[in-house]
Amino acid sequence: MLIRESVSLAPYTTIGLGGPARFFGDCATEQDVRDAVEFARRRALALHILGGGSNVVFVDAGFPGLVARIATRGVSFQTSGDDAVIVHAAAGESWDALVAESVAQGLSGIECLAGIPGTVGGAPIQNVGAYGQEIADTLVDVACLDRERLERVTFAREDCAFAYRMSRFKAADRDRYVVLAVRLRLRRNTRPVLRYAELAAAVTRRGGIDQVEPLAAVTLVREAVLELRRGKSMVLDPADPNTRSVGSFFTNPVLSAAAFAEVERRWHPPSFPAGRGVKVPAAWLVEQAGYRKGYTHEGVGISTHHALALVNRGGTTAQLLALAEDIERAVFEKFGVRLEREAVVVGGG
Repeated sequence: MLIRESVSLAPYTTIGLGGPARFFGDCATEQDVRDAVEFARRRALALHILGGGSNVVFVDAGFPGLVARIATRGVSFQTSGDDAVIVHAAAGESWDALVAESVAQGLSGIECLAGIPGTVGGAPIQNVGAYGQEIADTLVDVACLDRERLERVTFAREDCAFAYRMSRFKAADRDRYVVLAVRLRLRRNTRPVLRYAELAAAVTRRGGIDQVEPLAAVTLVREAVLELRRGKSMVLDPADPNTRSVGSFFTNPVLSAAAFAEVERRWHPPSFPAGRGVKVPAAWLVEQAGYRKGYTHEGVGISTHHALALVNRGGTTAQLLALAEDIERAVFEKFGVRLEREAVVVGGG
């Protein structure tokens, strides 16, 4: 593995922000990952594992240690009986490309996750989800490198502590494991289940899925998802300045019944059931707190198409984080609800 010094991190992120990494290396093999961990350990350096850079914001000062970008490759499909297919994908593969290839083979289970940027390795860390699907629904297991013991370990789905945009890799075991590969169980000859009214309407506009073969149905759903995401500037496009973001900067808050009752009594927000709680759209809270789509201040702003996407318009990370804090403060002062960040801020020190 070639390790370079003083490498600008901004080009390796979708938002295009951040200073230089003291050291930077691409990990094309599992051994490269081990070498990166050992390099950082020998020099007592901080180590950050980077995937597609779609959910990370590096500070303006950069990163004082080693940034190791996962660039492993490899995808395979293995029939497992009863129309099930086990998909094995290396962590460095493009998530969206994996969805596209799975759909092309007529496999259902991740078609609603089309257009999500980033790598396969990042998907289980934050339990990526959209339009009623999440990776936890189809994941079989995750192969990881234990950074402490330099051993390969595998976690079954039930051992990953999945929750809404959350897993053990983002919580209790944050920075303990490096994802090396995932296995998913997808289905042939199975029509997608549409759980979101917005997606169902988009599918209906394309003719619906009830009267077509499963292969055509899963393809149609993927195309409808991409259409919806493009309309919100949530599909990477160099020609669209709104995509210079990390997607949704905040997660949708899940309120207790009592907390939601108080908000509902005064404001009547849109809402959705979420286990024992109630999910309120963060975008609605942000806009009602005074931060509308298209807002711009000091080189950063909010997407013209999506209130949760904070956009780099030629600014700095400091300016972006100041805007995020202003939004968080405004939402709390008006609704008593604390927004939590989906984006990960890295660096400093």
